[in-house]
Amino acid sequence: MITGLHTILYSTDPDADRRFFRDVLGFPATDVGAGWLIFQMPPADLGVHPIESGSAHELHLICDDLAATMAELAARGVDFTRDPTMQSWGVSTAIRLPGGGELGLYEPRYPPLGVTRL
Repeated sequence: MITGLHTILYSTDPDADRRFFRDVLGFPATDVGAGWLIFQMPPADLGVHPIESGSAHELHLICDDLAATMAELAARGVDFTRDPTMQSWGVSTAIRLPGGGELGLYEPRYPPLGVTRL
């Protein structure tokens, strides 16, 4: 039986992004050797969206209060790549990762699907 979801984030500066997830976002991690950190993630959900061809993947963090979370992260030096926008499913923004990537952040407008948010 499936027991979880392993996500891989590719980065041009993996050490900086690992420090960001560990030190700025505060996710607990296990070093599996040579500095390779595997992070414990909060509960997850999965959406499948249509695409004309090929494939694409996105990674978003979920929070209970986007404005409060943005203020807390901004105080830790986090840069946001776009202003919050209201969608039918919630309000969203994005975080600039040290390695140059982007990480979505949103406050859902749907029930938590039977999981307890961290």
